[in-house]
This record gives sequence, C-alpha cells and structure tokens, in this order.
Amino acid sequence: MSTDKNVSPLPRRRLSREARYQQLIEEAWNLIRSEGTEALTLGRLADQSGVTKPVVYDHFGTRAGLFAVLYQEFDARQNALFDAALAESEPTLAARAEVIAHSYVNCVQQQGREIPGIIAALVGSPELEQIKRAYEMAFIEKCREILAPFTQGGELPDAGLWAMLGAAESVSYAVTRNEITVQQAQCELFAVITALVERSQRS
Repeated sequence: MSTDKNVSPLPRRRLSREARYQQLIEEAWNLIRSEGTEALTLGRLADQSGVTKPVVYDHFGTRAGLFAVLYQEFDARQNALFDAALAESEPTLAARAEVIAHSYVNCVQQQGREIPGIIAALVGSPELEQIKRAYEMAFIEKCREILAPFTQGGELPDAGLWAMLGAAESVSYAVTRNEITVQQAQCELFAVITALVERSQRS
C-alpha cells in the first residue's frame, strides 16, 4: 500500500446552495438539541458544519436571522401536519377539536426540547417577537375558521382563542419536560377547545 505523503486528498464535494442551507439548518437543530440555544452562534454553527463563517453569514445574516428561520421551519412543519390531519377529519366539533389538539402537541413533542428554547430566543428580540406574534395570529385565525361552523351563530372571543393558544403551548412544553404524557396534554387541550366553542354557543 502506498504511503506517499505527497498524494493530495480527494477534494471535498461542493454542495449546492440549497443543499448547504439544509445542512446548516440540520446542524443548527442538532446543536440546540445537544447543548441548548445558548450554544448556537453563527461561528459555532460554522465550526459544527465544517464551513467558514462567511458561508453561514451569507445564509442567515445574523443570529436572530437564524432563529427566525428555525422558527419558520417549525411553523411550516406544524402547518403541514395540521392541514393533513384536517383534510382527513370528519366535519364535527369533536373531530376538529381533536385535530387541533393532537397536531399541536405532536409537532412540539416531535421537535423535542428545542422549541421552548427557540421561543425564548424569539421573545428576547423585538424583531423576532414580531415574527412569533404574526405566526400566533395566523394560528388563532385558522382555529377560528375551523371552529366557527360549530358556534351556532355565536362568536369565538379573542380572549378565549388566546387562552386556548396559551394552553396549547403550556401543555405541549410540559410534555417535552416529561411532566405529563402526550395523551394527557392532548386530552386537556381538547377539553379547552370544546369548552371554548360551547361557551360561544350560549353567547
């Protein structure tokens, strides 16, 4: 076997921009999963991914930009799961409430403890807080549209919908901390949703 030290190693395969972007996103999630959000900086992500810092800055611009992208990816995944379950559900209050409860909890649970850390990072920045709020508003309006046919002419109050979202976040994050089970979280959220609609029927 040759031991010639002058032989050059094979050049590393150059990734396309999209492939590199996906690699960086995956490595960012891995870093948060293993060390938490505090460890995620653009420089650390570059080291973890085997690229130079300018490559990472070119994709995300700032650390806040990276967190925004991670949250947007999570939201897109949550919406895809939500829409798929909704398309297969029966047009009843119980079925639709179950879709909302199960989809929300399942998506957070599948992502694990990374999501609470991402949320905390978003809240720490006014710019990122705006992004989070926009997605929350979109989720609330989506739930309003889904549940409206079951209000018997009543209106779903904004305060009730925000309370529902708060409950969804709380029980989902409790699951990621192993404080309650997935089933317990889903059952509690289902009860919150159906109670909200039933109150609107009497308004």
